[in-house]
Amino acid sequence: MNKKKDRTTSSGPEERRIGAEWLLAPLVLAIALLLWNALVSWRQYPPFILPAPALVGRKLLSVIASGALWYHMQITLLEILAGLALGLSVATVLGYLLAKSRSLERLISPYLVASQAIPIIALAPLLVIWIKSPSTSKVLICALTIFFPTLINTIVGIRSVEPDLLALMRSLQASRWQILTKLEIPAALPVFFGGLKIGVTLAVIGAVVAEFVGADRGLGFLINLSRGILDTPLLFVALLSLVIIAVILYGAVSWLEHRLLAWQRIH
Repeated sequence: MNKKKDRTTSSGPEERRIGAEWLLAPLVLAIALLLWNALVSWRQYPPFILPAPALVGRKLLSVIASGALWYHMQITLLEILAGLALGLSVATVLGYLLAKSRSLERLISPYLVASQAIPIIALAPLLVIWIKSPSTSKVLICALTIFFPTLINTIVGIRSVEPDLLALMRSLQASRWQILTKLEIPAALPVFFGGLKIGVTLAVIGAVVAEFVGADRGLGFLINLSRGILDTPLLFVALLSLVIIAVILYGAVSWLEHRLLAWQRIH
């Protein structure tokens, strides 16, 4: 009875802290919007330099009503998800192989590191030229953007397995599959999710870079279009859409991490 009461009492401050954090986020946003509006009013910026928040809001509503925002947004989102699937799968498999073989790592690592010296913005035009399918080239650019961080985190995660636990599993005659699923994957998940959180935000950047190079649809195309016609409110709407996509993807990864790593919170 006393233990139950203690748990209830101790959860109170934690719940109040979480509630305060949820209230703080919209408060900070409201203050930022007020400061933005005050700056526009004070400096008398024209809309093509810095539009007022109300003007951006009206543009957002009009683009939503026309269906154009969802059309471009879903195209970019599909490119991001396909790039994530491709980049994560290849990087995870290759990272596991490199983590298990030092000789393979010494053979391939110099080329992988050298590839990171090439900016993706410089490589993107070549991929667009070489690959006939525009959608495939954009997915590939997005996958390349997240490949290296995921690869490194996979290697670090697999190598973080304690040697004593590995020796124990082998002494119990565990199979390779049992060692992988029961020991190596759970041990690597915390590091892997750290890389995945970085990867989902980089995937958004990769998709936009690909659309900058050559596209007739997507949020990157919308940014290029608005910049060309000096429609700065539309540019802000496209940037806001990218932020929303990144936040949703980051939140999904955080939720998945919370679910899969629940065993870490059990004492």
